[in-house]
Amino acid sequence: MELKAQDIARLQRWQRNFPILPRPFAIVAQEEGLTEEDLIAWTQALLDAGILSRLGAVVRPNTAGASTLAAMKVPKERLDDVAAIVSGQPEVTHNYARDHVYNLWFVVTAADRAAVQATLNRIAAATGLGILDLPMEAAYHIDLGFSAPDEKGLARSPCRPVRPVRAPARAVVSDFDRLLLAAIEDGIPLVPRPYRAVAQQLNSTEERVISRLCALLEGGVITRFGYVVHHRKLGFRANAMVVWDIPDSRVDAAGALIAADPCVTLCYRRPRRLPDWRYNLFCMIHGRERAQVLERVKALAERLAARLALPDVPHAVLFSRKRYKQCGARFSAGLKMGAA
Repeated sequence: MELKAQDIARLQRWQRNFPILPRPFAIVAQEEGLTEEDLIAWTQALLDAGILSRLGAVVRPNTAGASTLAAMKVPKERLDDVAAIVSGQPEVTHNYARDHVYNLWFVVTAADRAAVQATLNRIAAATGLGILDLPMEAAYHIDLGFSAPDEKGLARSPCRPVRPVRAPARAVVSDFDRLLLAAIEDGIPLVPRPYRAVAQQLNSTEERVISRLCALLEGGVITRFGYVVHHRKLGFRANAMVVWDIPDSRVDAAGALIAADPCVTLCYRRPRRLPDWRYNLFCMIHGRERAQVLERVKALAERLAARLALPDVPHAVLFSRKRYKQCGARFSAGLKMGAA
């Protein structure tokens, strides 16, 4: 499926604020000059083409469960085999090969920290390799909504942070909320009344499903609700995780400065793991070409020097080489679906 300008514009408009109302497709269709049936068919075509990951919730890490970013040093000749073991774990949501001695990076999301650790232990036992465990300590910007490339071929995150946000205190998330998030982890059903369909799956009511989704969105557990795109399908194939070694006393200021850059789509603090891992500030930049991303990294380094008196900050640029797995957070493992 070839995306036209109007398709990209529509995706950008509805990456957030997709209606959480009884007939959401009818509302969006009216604004887009389509029929409800045509909008549902268009959404299904995007899913079938791999352009969309899902239509639904993006959940803030460590609110409805626990998560971590992990990395492994994998011998080159074993990389695909080890990646298959990692991707085979249902708790693993993202799994990428990157340009670095730590060449396999993955995200584990589970019900609690014990379940995350159990997944890491299984991977270590199955591969015989050590794992770098890097849970998030503070979030400065987490959005991953994508605009069309700017004039320099870089992605721009449409929603910018207002202030740094510490890893939130554990939100009030009920057992029903976890069942609800599990029910829509692959997206809402593409039917005229999707929330009623979800409610029927949970032996609940449409009103309760809508009320809880709105409450989770208002409380920051859900960071946005809408179309979740695969960025590579929008042409962003030069994607880099940039890691910085910032003095601990200055990391919040540096995180806020980097997060405010419109070309940064993620920015967060994670622990050092000395002596192997010195970096404590992470950000993501997505672009069409490597040179464009590297130019932006250079600009960020110059900004740290000029505004925060942090010259020559040690950093590394880890470009993605291969995507093994990418999906939304999994909440269904260990949950019994039913009335709650």
